[in-house]
Amino acid sequence: MSSSRRLTAGQVAELAGGELIGNAEVVIAGLAPLDRAGPGDLSFLVSPKYLRSFHESHAGVVLTTPEFRNHEPGPATRIVVPSPYAALVRVLPALHPVATPPWGVDRTAEIGAGTRWEGRIALGAGVVVGRNVRFGVDCVLHQHVVVGDDVTLGDGCRLDAQAVVEGGAKLGARVVLHAGARVGTPGYGYVEVESGHERIPHLGKCILGDDVEIGANTTVDRGGVGDTEIGAGTKVDNLVQIAHNVRIGERCLILAQVGIAGSTVIEDEVILAGQAGLAGHLTVGRRARIGAQAGVIGDIPPGATVSGYPARRHREVLRHAAVLRRLSPIVSRLEAIAEGSGGGEPHERAR
Repeated sequence: MSSSRRLTAGQVAELAGGELIGNAEVVIAGLAPLDRAGPGDLSFLVSPKYLRSFHESHAGVVLTTPEFRNHEPGPATRIVVPSPYAALVRVLPALHPVATPPWGVDRTAEIGAGTRWEGRIALGAGVVVGRNVRFGVDCVLHQHVVVGDDVTLGDGCRLDAQAVVEGGAKLGARVVLHAGARVGTPGYGYVEVESGHERIPHLGKCILGDDVEIGANTTVDRGGVGDTEIGAGTKVDNLVQIAHNVRIGERCLILAQVGIAGSTVIEDEVILAGQAGLAGHLTVGRRARIGAQAGVIGDIPPGATVSGYPARRHREVLRHAAVLRRLSPIVSRLEAIAEGSGGGEPHERAR
């Protein structure tokens, strides 16, 4: 992004589509959390647990919900919107406009035979592109990106520094790979032989739909025989492992350090919270929710919310935790009784 622009509170309210309370001429040039914001910063309040920070904040303008419209004390200039986060999505591009890509091919880039693109392209320093690659219009590859042979990228794709795409992968329009992401790497598969373990060749591809985003240092393995697929609009966080032949539906959210084993199917609009682990060859139904650090070892029905290890209905997990809390003082009393009677050892019978 380029250096920030300055916006008045009135301009922010117009961009956010919200109700302005206070001085429309307050000028902001940055974004900061409530406890760090100064008079030139925009901040936001979405939860009662941040009210103390709101009371003490020096932010110039605060985006907030109708719940906190008249809450005192706090910054006087406020913009009331249904969702401050959604409003930020509209405001931030104006406050921090994205820099224009350096269109063209850097002199240090290497391009293989048969590679073609339409319209503009930006290939940064040290980019390596294989043979017979196809780019759509307005693709941007930052420094030291590697694209293997026979890869296809749709319009408006962006590959950040040191991202790698291999194995004839196919990326839809507006796909984003963050720094160090790996797409199309060989899957993890071995067969036991007399001399040890021999790698099984992986001949499938990776197919990413439109508007897919892959986080930094995330890996998406190519398929073994079939393809690994990620549906349109799915967003994958950093440090995620997606194994061979996994099929992920549309508009899923997959958070940091999730691991998905081979041939698992994730249907549309599923949320996998941080560090969840999914065994292979299972199905997670549409709109299911998997809690943080859950261990999924069986199919999850559509719409279910599960957590724990092994993963089960979240309400059941909470009930079990509550029962254990109630049992804890009983166990403590039993231990005290046992200690008072000599540790619970049986008394020697009188002869």
